[in-house]
Amino acid sequence: MTHPTSPSPPLLHGRVLAFAAILLAAANLRTAVTSITPLLDVLGTTFGFGTTMTGVFGMLPTAAFALFGVSTPALARRIGLERATLLAMGLAALGLLLRSSAVGVGTLLLGSIVALAGMGIGNVVVPPLVKRYFTNKVGAMSTLYISVLQLGTMLPALLAVPVANAAGWRVSLGMWALLAVAAALPWLLMVRRAPAHDAITATADPAAQPHGKVWKTSLGWGMTLMFGMTSLMTYSMFTWLPRIVVEAGAAPAFGGVMVAVFSALGLLPSLVMPALAVRMPNPFALAVIGFTCFSAAFAGLLLAPMQAPLLWACLLGLGPSTFPLALTLINLRTRTATGSAALSGFMQGVGYSFSCLGPFLVGWLHDLSGNWAVPFGFLFLCALVMLIAAWFACRPRKLEDLWHA
Repeated sequence: MTHPTSPSPPLLHGRVLAFAAILLAAANLRTAVTSITPLLDVLGTTFGFGTTMTGVFGMLPTAAFALFGVSTPALARRIGLERATLLAMGLAALGLLLRSSAVGVGTLLLGSIVALAGMGIGNVVVPPLVKRYFTNKVGAMSTLYISVLQLGTMLPALLAVPVANAAGWRVSLGMWALLAVAAALPWLLMVRRAPAHDAITATADPAAQPHGKVWKTSLGWGMTLMFGMTSLMTYSMFTWLPRIVVEAGAAPAFGGVMVAVFSALGLLPSLVMPALAVRMPNPFALAVIGFTCFSAAFAGLLLAPMQAPLLWACLLGLGPSTFPLALTLINLRTRTATGSAALSGFMQGVGYSFSCLGPFLVGWLHDLSGNWAVPFGFLFLCALVMLIAAWFACRPRKLEDLWHA
C-alpha cells in the first residue's frame, strides 16, 4: 500500500504484473501488419492473387484500426479494460494462427481480419491501462510502451523473409502467435485481480461520463486530426517512397533501404517525445518540429530526390513524432481511465479512417497529374492541418472539464 507521504512511488512499486502485461500487449499491436507485407509477392504467387488483392491487404490494417477504434470504448465499458485486452490478445493469436494455416486467399484474408481486430482493440485499451496503473508515471510508461510498439513493428518486417526462406512462409507468419499467447497469460491474472465493478463502467458522477461526447470538443477533434494526418502521411510514404526514388533513378533495392531508414528513425521520437511532453504544459513546439521535418522531407523528395536521399528519409522518420506525442496526450488531457478510453477510441477510430485514404489519394493524384508535385502539395496541406490541429490538442486542459464548459 502506498503511503500518503510517498505520492510518487517507483515505477514498479507493486505493479510488476501490470508493467509486464502492458508491455507484452504493446509488442503485439503491429505484428500482423508488418509480418505479412514483405511476403505478399510470395503469397500472391502461392494463392494466385495480384495487385488488387495486395492493395486490399495494404488497406486492411488502417480499416480495422478505424473500425475497432470506434467500437472498443463501448466494449471496454461493458467488460472492463483488462478483459478487453485479454480478448485482444486472444483474437491476435487466433488470427495469426489462422493466417499461417491458410489454404486459400479467403482464409488468409479472414485470419488477417481476426488478428487486426485484436490489435485494433489493443490500440485503444493500452493508453487507459497506463492511466489506470501508472497515473504518476505516465511519461516513463508511455516511453516504454510506445518504444516496444515500435520494436514490434520493425522486427516482424526484418525477420519475415529470412525466416520464410529458412522455414517457409507459414512459420514466418505463424510464429508471432506465440508472442500473442505469451501476452495473454499475464492478462489472465490481471482479469482475476480486476474488481468485479470495473471503474471503466461507472464513475461516481454520471455527468462526468465522456462516452459519446468527445466529438463535441475541440480537444477531441484536435487530437484526432493531429493523429489522423500523421498516420495518413506516414502510411502514404511507406507505400510510395520506394517508387518515388526509383522514378528519380535509384535501384529498387535502394527504395527498400529508404523505407528501412524511415522506419528505424521512428524509434527515436518514441524514446524522447513522451518524456518531453509530460514536462511541458503546452507541448505545441514538439508538433512544430514534426511539421518542419515532414515539410523539409517533402520538399527534398520533390525538388532534389537523389541529392540527399538518406537525409530525406531521416527527416521522414522524425516527422511522425506527433504519433507518440498524441498517444501520450491521451493521458495528459484526461483525468480518468474512462476519459482516456473515450479519447483513445475516438482519436484512433476516426484518425485511422483518414489514414486509409492517404496511399490511395497520393497514387490517384500522381496518375491524374503525371508528376509528384500535386501529391506532395496534398501531403503538405495534410501537414498544415496536422499543425493547426496540434494547436488545439496541446493546449493545457482536461477532457472531462469540457462537458460543463
